[in-house]
Amino acid sequence: MNISRVINLICVVVGGIVAIYAQAGKQQNTYLLMGGIVLLMFGIYRTSRNIPSKYEKQEEDSFVKSEPIEDDEER
Repeated sequence: MNISRVINLICVVVGGIVAIYAQAGKQQNTYLLMGGIVLLMFGIYRTSRNIPSKYEKQEEDSFVKSEPIEDDEER
């Protein structure tokens, strides 16, 4: 597993745990909740950066194939 993926996974998991922990108490710690959410979003952002665009290779992945039209062919 790549070190970057491990860092992303740790950020997402720790951020989620911190955000849930901050919400669990009767006295909510706003700064702890914000820190957990920021860490969670940072991990998600880093993960999504490595996902390629869906529209990057649209022309190559087309299902419609065209055939060359020959001038000799009569219709």
